[in-house]
Amino acid sequence: MRRIATLAVTALLLAGCGTQTGGDRGDSGDSVSPSPSPSSSGCTSVPVLHAADSGRTVCLAVGGTVRVALDGAKNRPWTPVTAEGSGLEAANSGIVLLPGDANAAFEAVSAGTVRLGSSRPLCATETGKVSCKGIQDWSVTVVIT
Repeated sequence: MRRIATLAVTALLLAGCGTQTGGDRGDSGDSVSPSPSPSSSGCTSVPVLHAADSGRTVCLAVGGTVRVALDGAKNRPWTPVTAEGSGLEAANSGIVLLPGDANAAFEAVSAGTVRLGSSRPLCATETGKVSCKGIQDWSVTVVIT
């Protein structure tokens, strides 16, 4: 009986392994966003934006919320997400627990267009290692209707 319980616990633990997409943390193949879903106003929205969404234009209805979750790494950290334009207001995004990540949330308060942006080093910055001065830019345009 004890052996069966041990096997069951091991199986449950292993079931949770390997479910993260995008390889190791900080890799350029970060999480894939879920399929866009139309709201009642016909506006296509993406509830959570990831690194793979860079360059996209998404639509958000007034009253809606968009979240940004950029998975970085301690040696390739994302800068805090900026918002340029009108129509979005910063909201509580929760707590970022991992070094290098950038999380943000914005609530649509009026019609407008906003460019969300962030960046991080293209190469890891480690003391005594070869590095580069390249920057990976991330931006998404949010149209609020």
